[in-house]
Amino acid sequence: MIYRLQYSFIKRWLCCCLLFFVMACHAQKENTIDPDIAKKDSVTEYKNAALAFVQINNAQQSVQSGDLILRTGRDYTSEVMRKLSRHDKTYSHCGIASIENDSLFVYHAIGGEWNPDQKLRRDLFTLFCNPYENRGFGIYRYSFNNKQKKEILQNARKFYKAGIMFDMQFNLDTDDRMYCSEFVYKAIKPALVLKTTTINHIAFVAIDNLFLNAGCNEIKRVRFQGN
Repeated sequence: MIYRLQYSFIKRWLCCCLLFFVMACHAQKENTIDPDIAKKDSVTEYKNAALAFVQINNAQQSVQSGDLILRTGRDYTSEVMRKLSRHDKTYSHCGIASIENDSLFVYHAIGGEWNPDQKLRRDLFTLFCNPYENRGFGIYRYSFNNKQKKEILQNARKFYKAGIMFDMQFNLDTDDRMYCSEFVYKAIKPALVLKTTTINHIAFVAIDNLFLNAGCNEIKRVRFQGN
């Protein structure tokens, strides 16, 4: 009797082990990435990135010094910044274009892990718009004369040389620190005073405040393939 009970227990235990093994293998199979699929995804991403850089290179031929350059970031912070715009939530970051010695740069204020020292940056247009961190970009142009454009660029470079830090408090009333749209807003302020957005009695410059106005024209809007 005892032998039969032991045999029955062992048999059930082996069956349970076998069942567990089969289920584990099945689960592992479901969670394992198919190498062929992964390869196809990598190839697709490579092709999309290559196409995006072609779009970036073609677009920069249209850029003039003083243009407003906008981009749509992929990260969570960018999504939050987009939502602060009331009317057009396409873009999350901005800067001012400047052609210097045949190179196209974008002056912009950015914080976080992308900019450890938190100071204003001057990046190449291709880096600013790169598809690895962005879903697309836009080029906009204000109706400024040459004198006004020169003054705007002088302001942007002055802020940059001063090492203005990123404003984590998003305080529009201070000038020693600036967030991205505040930097553009204050650089062009002598030539054009833009409207601001108010939430809970706090005024700030939303991204769409910069380009949704009669004095600003869209030159190009690019959305990268696969985004």
